[in-house]
Amino acid sequence: MRSFSENRSPVPSLCVQKLRVLCFGRFCDAEPGGIQSHVASLLTALQDKVDFVNLVPSRDTRSARFSQGKVPVIRTASWNTDGSLALSPGLIRAAWQQHRMTPFDIVHLHLPDPMSHLASFAIPASVPRIITWHADIVRQKHLLKLYQPWQNRLLQQAAAIIVATPEHLRSPVLSQAGIREKVHVIPFGIDLSAFARPHPQTEALQEKYPGQRIFALGRHVSYKGFDILLTALSLLPTHLSDHVHLLLGGTGPLTPKLQQQAAAKGITARVHFPGKIPEADLPAYYQASDLFCLPSRTQAEAFGIVQMEAMAAGKPVVNTRLGNGVNYVSQDGVTGLTVPPDDPQALATALQTLLQDNAKRQQFGANAQARVKQEFSLEVMGERIEALYTAQLPPTPRPLSAPPDVGHVKPCPTYENRTIP
Repeated sequence: MRSFSENRSPVPSLCVQKLRVLCFGRFCDAEPGGIQSHVASLLTALQDKVDFVNLVPSRDTRSARFSQGKVPVIRTASWNTDGSLALSPGLIRAAWQQHRMTPFDIVHLHLPDPMSHLASFAIPASVPRIITWHADIVRQKHLLKLYQPWQNRLLQQAAAIIVATPEHLRSPVLSQAGIREKVHVIPFGIDLSAFARPHPQTEALQEKYPGQRIFALGRHVSYKGFDILLTALSLLPTHLSDHVHLLLGGTGPLTPKLQQQAAAKGITARVHFPGKIPEADLPAYYQASDLFCLPSRTQAEAFGIVQMEAMAAGKPVVNTRLGNGVNYVSQDGVTGLTVPPDDPQALATALQTLLQDNAKRQQFGANAQARVKQEFSLEVMGERIEALYTAQLPPTPRPLSAPPDVGHVKPCPTYENRTIP
């Protein structure tokens, strides 16, 4: 295992031509998830230094070409998508066409994503593969039995593998001989400024929900554990709970069930479902809250970028002990509190502890903000990944050429809504 967190070699300031990188970004639409949120940050960090093409499947049968900042995005039609998996044969042809027009120097895959893995076969094996390993496959166990040999082969042939935290090294997949030696720890980064800068709507939210506010955000699916959070809220003592509001952002297949649960427990007046929160408004929700809660119940939650956003806003985090990157980002007793998953009573106790102790909330919040500035900034992540890209290339400079024409593009639709952090 290697780390780019210290003693980084500077990227050469003089280069003949910018790197050309094919990035398989999972999805790129108005409902970004953990992988696509990270990809968006990566493209933003390096768009002036790397010629990216972001190749993604659609969530439906429509294809499109547009721009994401300065990066061209090619979205191919898909079938049989359940919101997280997509079958998109056009992804293969698009990869082949783009490489034929102007060859790529690097292919950057984000796993788990079997479809992009398949599409990457369209690029010659001589082009180095960089893999960002976001999480092990947890839910699709039947698919994993068929896919695992192919996945292991890809990892063994990769030039380098990126993980966001040292906790990811516990993965049985990455600990295999021939794989673990290629792993580099490069923490994910985000643009911290938007969350630290005072938002004009913060005060309005505080007035709308007087008292204390807990904020949680994510797609309303089982592994997020929002049902446990609702139960924990109902367990708070009356003298406290009457003045506590839960703002549960996002939507998903379990939204109606969560609303029914809140009604059944008699906490409807204190639980609010703002739905998809516009990206521009998201900092206001973090800033208006007293603490952020990430109650996930399985390792399908591998990192929790939303924690970083809350920490950037100076808020303490209550999360669950998943033994992975979630607990590396927000640390128990330093930037917040950590409880066992699927334990509503323990979660209620942690929430109560922080809600009743203003000094502890402020200290954890200050620690959280300092930690993300040091470890999870967009600039630091960009520098480390650019250095890793450059390390894979031969020393011989290539002749200067103009950026490729990938076809007509139009401006990317702004990520107006956040559903899956």
